[in-house]
Amino acid sequence: MSRVLVIGCGGVASVAIKKCCAASDVFSEICIASRTKSKCDALAKSLEGKTATKITTAAVNADDKEQLVRLISEYKPELVMNIALPYQDLTIMDACLECGVNYMDTANYEPENTDDPIWRGEYEKRCREKGFSAYFEYGPQWAYRERFEKAGLTALLGCGFDPGVTQAYCAMAAKHIFDTIDTIDILDCNGGDHGYPFATNFNPEINLREVSAPGSYVENGRWVEVPAMSIKREYDFDEVGKKDMYLLHHEEIESLAENIPGVRRIRFFMTFGESYLTHMKCLENVGMLSTSPVMFNGEEIVPIQFLKALLPDPATLGERTHGKTNIGCIFSGKKDGKERSYYIYNVCDHQECYREVGSQAISYTTGVPAMCGALMLLTGRWNMPGVHTVEEFDPDPFLEALEVYGLPRRERENPTPVE
Repeated sequence: MSRVLVIGCGGVASVAIKKCCAASDVFSEICIASRTKSKCDALAKSLEGKTATKITTAAVNADDKEQLVRLISEYKPELVMNIALPYQDLTIMDACLECGVNYMDTANYEPENTDDPIWRGEYEKRCREKGFSAYFEYGPQWAYRERFEKAGLTALLGCGFDPGVTQAYCAMAAKHIFDTIDTIDILDCNGGDHGYPFATNFNPEINLREVSAPGSYVENGRWVEVPAMSIKREYDFDEVGKKDMYLLHHEEIESLAENIPGVRRIRFFMTFGESYLTHMKCLENVGMLSTSPVMFNGEEIVPIQFLKALLPDPATLGERTHGKTNIGCIFSGKKDGKERSYYIYNVCDHQECYREVGSQAISYTTGVPAMCGALMLLTGRWNMPGVHTVEEFDPDPFLEALEVYGLPRRERENPTPVE
């Protein structure tokens, strides 16, 4: 029986909360908190009479540490589930440390203001030392390791699907399938169609910053960076078909390179259609993806935030999105002295997700792992003070929970490799 504070009330948070309510024997009480309390109230009302979990709501500005400390101190949760924006990760971690509470999130930190001179100095130093220039990275959160260890608290980072489940697949491969892993290719395919000329499947601001960054991968212990969308491959995905996919920078590459010993190369690919790429390039060319404020009619606005207000809310896409996702990892390596290749992946249907929880599969495939990660922490199956990513824990109970709560894995020997 545990009390949990969930910060955030968007599409992913809604899925995670509904799944937590399906395990009321563990999640006995949940407080849903966000800047817009009316959204929290509406979600709580929709769950009335459907769960034994006691649900309360609160208003909180997750950029304000004092507000967070006050709320956490009053509610006294065993765990804070951060399903808000990556910009707010550090503020929420600070509040958890001050209040002595375990922490988890679904995406690693990145700054809202990329022109901040203090952050910019650290960023440029990291670019020189590590060799990749994407804004999002684990470094600022890994800097909290010693403080969480000394406090006897666990911070679980990036427990969505990718990052998250993909790292559990890597831990599973290292534990059960290979003696040594040579290469890892993470493939993220969304074969869904929402019918809009252009929309993003999760927060537009975060999504567009991610996919417009230069691509990068790790090879032979060093980062290799390439222009955005410059490496393209076609792959035939189970239950989706042939799709074009592009090499991106992605956060789990950074942690896997540290935590899976001996891997020669780690890459991440995501599928995109020509319409999406054309729209994105046009928006980038006219400055709409910029994070730097500009003056408009006497007011300061951030172009990408204004664009976010114009695009469809990802939380509204569920009813109109059809098709499937296919996300997983292809490995090569050795077992018992013999070469081996293996594919672990999940296929998720957008409409099945909508019928179950009222969301499309992108929110579902992030929200379910968030709930399962919380389950691991609350039941003590993942108990390691410090700041950790998913692959550092035993993958078996987590993968078993995913099977139970809606994301079963598939496995295949000798898959078609990514050239």
